[in-house]
Amino acid sequence: MAFTVAALAMVAIVALWFTFRYYPEKKAAERFFDALVAGDMTTAYQLWKPGPAYAMKDFLADWGPDGYYGPVKSYRILRAKAPRGSNAIAISVEMSPFSPMPDASDKEKSRKTKVVEVWVLAEDKSFSFPP
Repeated sequence: MAFTVAALAMVAIVALWFTFRYYPEKKAAERFFDALVAGDMTTAYQLWKPGPAYAMKDFLADWGPDGYYGPVKSYRILRAKAPRGSNAIAISVEMSPFSPMPDASDKEKSRKTKVVEVWVLAEDKSFSFPP
């Protein structure tokens, strides 16, 4: 009986670890993308925590309403992983210029859906693009 309880406890611990191991980074990504969806570019820029070389105009050229990735009206976090040899977590996000996220059967709207990968540094939850 004790062996069974110990085995079930180990399975539960492992399952919880796999479920919540990237939880803080996913929550940081959710806050960032929620700000983009709301159109609050100032908050999104602050959450990005950019370096001096990445000015607000550069951020808007990437994420703004007329930017490369924008407009972002809905999103879905697909997965998170830790690349080998990195101190960042790679978050893959599906983004759409339509709200709500279009269904896969809606071919016209689904074509405009993009999948982007952003990296979240574990220590300060700042964002960057993959190298």
